[in-house]
Amino acid sequence: MKNKRKNKVQWKASIELFYNKLKYLYCIFFILFACFACGKNKEIISEPENEPVIEYVEESHVEVIEEEPFMEPEVDILMVGDILLHDNVQNSGKLPDGTYNYDHLFENVITDIQAADIAIANQEVILGGTELGLSGYPAFNGPFEVGDALVNAGFDVILHATNHTLDRGKKALLNCLDFWETNYPEVAVLGAFDSQEDYDNSIYVYEEDGLKIAILNYTYGTNGIPSPSDMPYAVARLEEEKVISDLQKAEGLADFTVVCPHWGTEYTLRHSRTQEEYARWLVENGVDFIIGAHPHVVQDFDMIDNVPVVYSLGNAISNMSAANTQLELMATIRIIRKQNGDIVSLPIELEYLWCSRPGGYNNSYTVIPVTGFIGRSEEWLNKADYDKMISTYERVRKETGIE
Repeated sequence: MKNKRKNKVQWKASIELFYNKLKYLYCIFFILFACFACGKNKEIISEPENEPVIEYVEESHVEVIEEEPFMEPEVDILMVGDILLHDNVQNSGKLPDGTYNYDHLFENVITDIQAADIAIANQEVILGGTELGLSGYPAFNGPFEVGDALVNAGFDVILHATNHTLDRGKKALLNCLDFWETNYPEVAVLGAFDSQEDYDNSIYVYEEDGLKIAILNYTYGTNGIPSPSDMPYAVARLEEEKVISDLQKAEGLADFTVVCPHWGTEYTLRHSRTQEEYARWLVENGVDFIIGAHPHVVQDFDMIDNVPVVYSLGNAISNMSAANTQLELMATIRIIRKQNGDIVSLPIELEYLWCSRPGGYNNSYTVIPVTGFIGRSEEWLNKADYDKMISTYERVRKETGIE
């Protein structure tokens, strides 16, 4: 019985072993078949009946240009006050050989002048040349060489609409305009004209990178001297019809308009009611910056509807020595066009200058930046001139409110 059960168990084990081997062989067969089938499929896919022609096209190179950042156009405008050529001032430029040179007048501020994009000088008196005989107060006529010195210093715009424009008549005016046109055609001469056409189209526009600045110049009068009968257009006067016409033209030509009026009451440190009325009228008619001359002293500063108004810069050069007449302002303002097209101006900078006479700082007439020379009295030939500069500076700052 034991043997029979033992044989049965052995037979059953043999059957199970057989089936295990059969399963093993079946798995191997299945794996081989699967590999064979995949290989055939891969071969069929990789070997199409008509093999396509593959063309290799060179990849195009697209150059990417980085846009340069927007640079806001900006223009720096600088102006100095009255240049009065009294006899002694004219004589200061006469050399031993009989020629003239006036480069000494602005040698101490030449860096500031030349740094500006537009540098404006109020040439108070006409430059008719030695041909007519030089003369000082009250009927001025200056030498051409003063014009040379102004250009050498870096001035780009000369204002000639003043109460002294017609001091020596038609001939002196024509001589002066011819001097500028012949020798310095690149310099803008405003306020005086030798033709009706120039008078009617007297809109000077300076352009920098698309930013356009218009500058206009007018005088309240010419000391009672009428314009020549055949030249009623000789001088730009502060008259409503003329000014309105010019401002309308400037509006169409420029982004920013500057008006330089010759106006006001002489020797007063505060502006007059008439000046303020004119200033408000100019602002109402589109003027963006007003900078005046004529009173021979510094006058106060104002803002009218966000428009800066410098009523008077004072004397840049003169032989005057009365109270406050040797101190002046040099005004600088920066105009910017923003990326969105808006035109803005930065706060105006006003720097005090001192016109030193011979025997003061040195032996000639020269303009000195006050703050740059405070504490340097030992450099003066005459310390009294230094003391006068300091006391005048302190007094005018207090009375005008201009620091």
